[in-house]
Amino acid sequence: MRILVTNDDGIMAPGIEALYRAVADLGHVDVVAPESPQSAVGHAISIRTPLLAHRVQVRQAFEGWAVQGSPADCVKLAMKELLEAPPDFVLSGINHGANTGINVLYSGTVAGASEGAFFGTPAIAFSQELSDVLDFEKARVVARGIFQRFASSRPPRGMCLSVNIPACDKGWPLGVRCVPMAMAPMEDAYRKQFDELGRVHYWLDGEWPDHRDHPESDLEAIHERYVSITPLRFQLTDERQLSEIRGWGWPQDFAATESGK
Repeated sequence: MRILVTNDDGIMAPGIEALYRAVADLGHVDVVAPESPQSAVGHAISIRTPLLAHRVQVRQAFEGWAVQGSPADCVKLAMKELLEAPPDFVLSGINHGANTGINVLYSGTVAGASEGAFFGTPAIAFSQELSDVLDFEKARVVARGIFQRFASSRPPRGMCLSVNIPACDKGWPLGVRCVPMAMAPMEDAYRKQFDELGRVHYWLDGEWPDHRDHPESDLEAIHERYVSITPLRFQLTDERQLSEIRGWGWPQDFAATESGK
């Protein structure tokens, strides 16, 4: 079994080391990850700048490729250039912070996994809820158990799961819930500051939505200390609205429209 590991917190982050150690004895593991943190970059890819990649030793844990690019860049480059053979699975994480609700769309962690899914490879994005002390040892055990069940279940090509682990410094999760993502964005706000030259700086801030407004979702599962597992799809077409807008009488002959104005 061949496994590709990536993340969005950077190749030196403790979360990716924990994920590597979670699966290192299960097969051949390649690590290709951003050289620096890439949180909240979504599914960005580099098209105007070249990707620089070099081998690095990460403490005493592993040697991998550090890429000056996004998580999606890392997986794409790994698949097309860096790996000796295509992976059987792509794993991304373990992220510093949960990726629940609409944050799935912003998450570089999820993008790393979904880029693998675009290649037809089953993938998982692992994230851990923020807390005062992130316990990656417990999160490593959780991630290993989830991955082993995933792999043994023979997932179909391109399946992508978003897995959120509750803060482990409070103890072990109470179990697993398979739930949809909450349709809830952060309650965004900006902090306004001035620098020494009088220029205005805006820092994005905000609060999580109330989990009680989103029962039976990833947001609620994490709050109740369960691991949430959500299968993701990337066909974004709204089929119901597609049928509706087809009847809106869109103009078809634009040359006639222009000449008759």
